[in-house]
Amino acid sequence: MPDSLYEILDDRFRPCTNGDSRLETLYDGCRWAEGPVYLPAWRQLIWSDIPNDRLLRWDEATGAVGVFRTPAGNTNGNTVDSRGRLVSCEQGNRRVTRTEPDGTVTVLAERYQGKRLNSPNDSVVRSDGTIWFSDPDFGILSDYEGHRAESEIGACHVYRIDPATGEVSLAADGLDGPNGVILSSDEQHLYVSDSRAARIHRYDVHADGTLSGGEVFAEAREGVHFDNIRFDDEGRLWAAALADGIHCYDPDGTLIGRVRVPEPVANVTFGGPKGNRLFIAATSSLYSLVMSVTGAPRV
Repeated sequence: MPDSLYEILDDRFRPCTNGDSRLETLYDGCRWAEGPVYLPAWRQLIWSDIPNDRLLRWDEATGAVGVFRTPAGNTNGNTVDSRGRLVSCEQGNRRVTRTEPDGTVTVLAERYQGKRLNSPNDSVVRSDGTIWFSDPDFGILSDYEGHRAESEIGACHVYRIDPATGEVSLAADGLDGPNGVILSSDEQHLYVSDSRAARIHRYDVHADGTLSGGEVFAEAREGVHFDNIRFDDEGRLWAAALADGIHCYDPDGTLIGRVRVPEPVANVTFGGPKGNRLFIAATSSLYSLVMSVTGAPRV
């Protein structure tokens, strides 16, 4: 196998390198690709093309790509809840929404204490319906990926949406540019990437949805910034590291390897019938890599 795709930094990464030896390009017509999420029931992938203000859809059975929704509020991150409904962070519309089975859109969050959110970026849904989402200011800095505006809140936080009341509450503060959010498989920890600080933080999750802790799980090397993050079923953390490909961290926080990608990587997710296909949203392209590791199962 050529060494151009995988960079092995620790022998613990070797079992991860026994899949495809090259990336497969699924689509290459984006301005800034983000937020892929795999929908098993339809064997389709939905992802965002933020500056073009559209959600795209790739069909696994046919390889066809089409527009799922446009305009899309400059949607960034996407995920699904336990009922398979699409949850999207519309950074242009400064809100978090859910797409219902009939195609209608329900607004889940757009304000905190009466003030408009900055530009929601990424979200994760717990098995009880609790949603955490990051709210940096990336979408209000210019008109490229949203609409230029002043922050009404004046800071960038992580928030929680209560599944019973819909109340939006502060979950984590003290972050410079909160970005990717993901729960551990046992739902006991929430991991948050801070792009500006080039760190990934780990929080303890309590039964009521509040967080504590927030210690640094990983720090990027100089010049690298984290975007979204995902787990595999062995507890390894896979991080989109923008200009540095995809980083893989052992559960103890050690950087054990890297997947090289020819474009800056914004988002990754696992999918496919076996959960072992890594989808990579990287600048203008959507890539995939069938791997020897499997994504963490949904709770």
